Order: sequence, then structure tokens, then C-alpha cells
Amino acid sequence: CKEGRLDEGSLLFDEMCGRGLVPNGVTFTTLIDGQCKGGKVDLALKNFQMMLAQGVRPDLVTYNALINGLCKVGDLKEARRLVNEMTASGLKPDKITFTTLIDGCCKDGDMESALEIKRRMVEEGIELDDVAFTALISGLCREGRVHDAGRMLTDMLSAGFKPDDPTYTMVIDCFCKKGDVKMGFKLLKEMQSDGHVPGVVTYNALMNGLCKQGQVKNAKMLLDAMLNVGVAPNDITYNILLEGHSKHGRSVDVDIFNSEKGLVTDYASYTALVNESSKTSKDHLKR
Repeated sequence: CKEGRLDEGSLLFDEMCGRGLVPNGVTFTTLIDGQCKGGKVDLALKNFQMMLAQGVRPDLVTYNALINGLCKVGDLKEARRLVNEMTASGLKPDKITFTTLIDGCCKDGDMESALEIKRRMVEEGIELDDVAFTALISGLCREGRVHDAGRMLTDMLSAGFKPDDPTYTMVIDCFCKKGDVKMGFKLLKEMQSDGHVPGVVTYNALMNGLCKQGQVKNAKMLLDAMLNVGVAPNDITYNILLEGHSKHGRSVDVDIFNSEKGLVTDYASYTALVNESSKTSKDHLKR
């Protein structure tokens, strides 16, 4: 099962039953966990029912495996039902149970349920881990709840966890998209002081925010800063700048793009150049 050889695992299980050997809790849980991780949740649920029918009592590990599998396939209703069933049987949900549910709710876009589970964890004295914090921050960013995401990031840091580069970048991008580039740069400084070396994706998020606000000169300065610290721009970087110049600059400064990578020649670049050319032509006609 750990190697993902589920078919062989199932055959061995069937052979075991066929020889009159009764599987115990460990056997059932091993198979159920393997099937859940392999995306075969329906088979796992069938084996779970077989487990109950044979009078084998599932433990917390069994329930957590099933809840994780159900959350991965987006069946939160069944996952919650299992949590209630587990509690009714006298088993108390632990950090893994709650974190799995939080992650599932966040991916499903049900942030209120995710935050309610977080509150319940706090009430029961169960500390959130980095997985739970990251899931909540990601979910809040997806919903555009930038200030809530920022507070969650602060809570994560206060709890002693170090957010990774993608987590910082998610929040920076969210602030920039909401027009708060100043906060984006503040988080960049925090990220750097926390020992992180921002990559091109982080810089692109900030550059996009600057260009959307028409701060093309500042975007160019950010490009210079990137190059100075050894971060290589990519196609997206140049297209952000090109689009920013097309929309907010008097004319496209092509020299900006004649750096080490050269002028980017993809659809987005051509569109930006055509738009600029069209705008310039209209200006000449007006004159």
C-alpha cells in the first residue's frame, strides 16, 4: 500500500480472507489508508463497512484516513458525517482530523466552515500547525479577503511558524491586486528579514501591482532591483512591463526589454505593442 501497489494489496487481502484469516484493525486501516491516498475512496468506504460488519472497531487513524480521502475528492458532507460518527463512538478528533477538514473546506471555498473549525481547535486547546495556517491563508487569498489573510499570516508568525515563499507571495499578490502595493512591499521586507530570498514570482506580483496603478517608473526601478540581486526576469515580467507601458506610458520604451533575455515575442507582447501602435496612430490623426 505504501508503494501504491493497491491491486496487489487488495488481492493479498482477499487471499487472507479466503483462507479464513480474520483481518484486524491494523490490516483494514492499512488497506483503507492506501486506497484513500490512491484516490480509490469508494473502495475504502466498502472496506470500512466490511470492517464494521465484522465487528472490528475503527480507531482514530482509520477515521482520519477516510476523512482525508473524502476531503481530497471534495466530499465534505460525508467527511463531516464521519467526524460526527467518530465523536459519537467516543473518539475525539485530533489535530490531523481538524487540519484535514480545514484544508478540505478551504479548497472547496467554504471559508466560514474552515474558520469555524479553527475556532473550535482554539477552544479545545489544539494548536494549529503550518499546514492549517497555509490552507487558511490560501483560501482567504482566493476569496480576496486580503486583510483576513494578512492577519492569518501574522498569527502564523506569532505561533512560531515560518511561512514559505509561496505563502508570502500569495498574500503579497492579494494585496497588490486589491491596489495596496505599499502593503505588498512591507511584506516583501518582512519576507526578506525572515531569511527568505524572493524569486521572480514574488517580484512579478509586485510589478503587476505597480503597473496596474500606472507606476511604470517604479516598476522599472523594481526590475533594476531584481537584476541587481541576481533574480532573472521571465516572460511574465516583461509582459507585465510592456502592458504597463502600453496603458500608462507615452510610448513603449523598447530599450527596457533589450536586456539579457531580449524582447519577448509572444501573443501578449504583440497585443500590447499593437495596442500602443494603434493609440499612437489615433493621437497623430487627432493632431
